[in-house]
Amino acid sequence: MLAWTLQNEIPVPADVNQLLVEGEQAVASFKTFRDSATFTTKRLIVRDAQGITGKKVEIYSLPYSSINMWSTENAGGMLDRDAEVELWTRAGHIKVKLTKGADVRRIDSLLAWAVLNH
Repeated sequence: MLAWTLQNEIPVPADVNQLLVEGEQAVASFKTFRDSATFTTKRLIVRDAQGITGKKVEIYSLPYSSINMWSTENAGGMLDRDAEVELWTRAGHIKVKLTKGADVRRIDSLLAWAVLNH
């Protein structure tokens, strides 16, 4: 099972644009532990810098069409630090933890928009 942690929303990193296909646009990005996750009009792109220097980068690309179901969970409080999103996909189960700076409802809305419109 894959596991990612999203932190606060950030401006879309400039280098994400080189990963996009014709007609695809970046919609929102979130800081991850070492890099970023970007919702586009077609997929979720997660960049994961690795190693001590961070020069090695692994890129995950999850097309919205492969997401079968998702769930969001939080305690419902303003200072909730234990929110998470779970995605059931053709590739398997993905758990996304959210830190205090990531709005679980914003991410839920992005997923609903992306999955239900594609």
